[in-house]
Amino acid sequence: MAVIFQASAMSEHRTIAGKSALLLGAVILGLFVTRTGVTQEEPKLDTEAQKEAPTAFAGKEPETVLHWGTGDGKSYLVPAFEVVGFEFLLNRFNHYVIDDQVYASPISNFRENIDKRWVVDTDKFATNQFLHPYQGAMYQGFARSAGLGFWESTGYTLAGSLLWEEAGETTTPSINDQVASGIGGALLGEPLFRMASLLLESSASGKPGFWRELGAAVISPSTGFNRLAFGTRFDGVFPSYNPAVYTRFDLGATVNTHYDSNVNVNSDPSAPPAYQKPKRQEASATFTMDYGLPGKPDYDYARPFDYFNFEFIASTSNTFETIFSRGLLYGTTYDLGPNYRGIWGLYGTYAYVAPQIFRVSTAGAALGTTAQWWLSRTVALQGSALAGVGYGGGGVIHGAGVTSAGPMGEGQRDYHYGMTPQGLLALRLILGDRASLDMTVRDYYISQYGASESSGSENIGRADLTLTVRIYNLHGITLRYAQSRRDGTYASWPTSHQTVGSISLGYTFLGQTRFGAVDWRPPEAGGPDL
Repeated sequence: MAVIFQASAMSEHRTIAGKSALLLGAVILGLFVTRTGVTQEEPKLDTEAQKEAPTAFAGKEPETVLHWGTGDGKSYLVPAFEVVGFEFLLNRFNHYVIDDQVYASPISNFRENIDKRWVVDTDKFATNQFLHPYQGAMYQGFARSAGLGFWESTGYTLAGSLLWEEAGETTTPSINDQVASGIGGALLGEPLFRMASLLLESSASGKPGFWRELGAAVISPSTGFNRLAFGTRFDGVFPSYNPAVYTRFDLGATVNTHYDSNVNVNSDPSAPPAYQKPKRQEASATFTMDYGLPGKPDYDYARPFDYFNFEFIASTSNTFETIFSRGLLYGTTYDLGPNYRGIWGLYGTYAYVAPQIFRVSTAGAALGTTAQWWLSRTVALQGSALAGVGYGGGGVIHGAGVTSAGPMGEGQRDYHYGMTPQGLLALRLILGDRASLDMTVRDYYISQYGASESSGSENIGRADLTLTVRIYNLHGITLRYAQSRRDGTYASWPTSHQTVGSISLGYTFLGQTRFGAVDWRPPEAGGPDL
């Protein structure tokens, strides 16, 4: 069987070159179409109203809704009670529905856990790296929608995570959960709160209607709860100060998939090897937002997350496949000549990536920059470059795992935790109002430091290449190539190598015709007419 698998893997490698050539040909074709003159065509939207607000997140200029975070609209006490109440209700729900032993009384849990030494736990990957950050995002939303600032709210998120670790369940408090819920929760919850607020603020009438209120509650449930439960007290909307915003929504389907793996997923060493078989066909939905793109005149970056990028991918094979959040925590603007504008500083980052056969997730901080450069009158290059460190987990989805199972086979964790140096390079080449070419490369090295198992490491990378062509109005088509790679090295297990890649084709609904390009130039240099 191993010989058959190796032959199959070699065949897979031989087809990769052909698939790459196919994608490159499509890119060249798109660039040729763009250069033949269609970029000079003035975009024609349906109505004047659509020109002002082509999507729900865009408006000519967001209107201030009452006064956020002042007087009775700001409270330190309300979110404190909400966090405690939320955890009590969650504990009781889990007690009666999931496991009455793990989720015993909060008082008894606290008495049992208060003297325990903190550990790195063995919960499921999705529980630790998605559900815990989302729980922390709820805490962040409770405080933010009660009028508190980012750092104040992050204090509530960290405290809420600590309280849950000590009193929410009987399991030993874990370091990784505190990082995921406390830090990851803040870095995930802030863009959700900002998006919900922008949706409420962008109403043409100046007061959000039912559908905007509902949409905001779906994006940030704790924000929706405060707006509903307290009457008009928290009706003020967080002011965005009119950032440059770009959104896109994609629906796609895989047309070709390749994978390579030497991982034996049979945890019984005496049994014949079994290799992974990911689904080759899947459909996906992607939402992306850039908020506070550099170059907008009179827009400042005085508050954390005045710039952020958020991306979410759901797929039929792995529901929540990808969540990326990165935001500027502290930084400033800079320029390099009349055609270049940028920001630089300290970013907060959260990532959750689970492409079928392995996964990685981190929460951390990075130094970096985000900028835009006008290469010509109609062509612009946007990009971000970050390098930093976080704490994260990653590894193979099936197999023997990196921790030993208990006497009854319980507690086996098939992913590795550790301090995680990481880097990102993201570029978007904008070709007028007709096409864009996006390239993003991410790399994560999950080291042996800060881990319960100190004999191994994971190196996981992700690359995306996307060509989008606007066909009509705000509608376009997108050709995407995505590849994820993993190399796992452990003292007691064979070195493992895994790669999964896919080519997909889909429909794109754009937030604006110019793919997020910000234009600060005077009219004579190609900028907008005043």
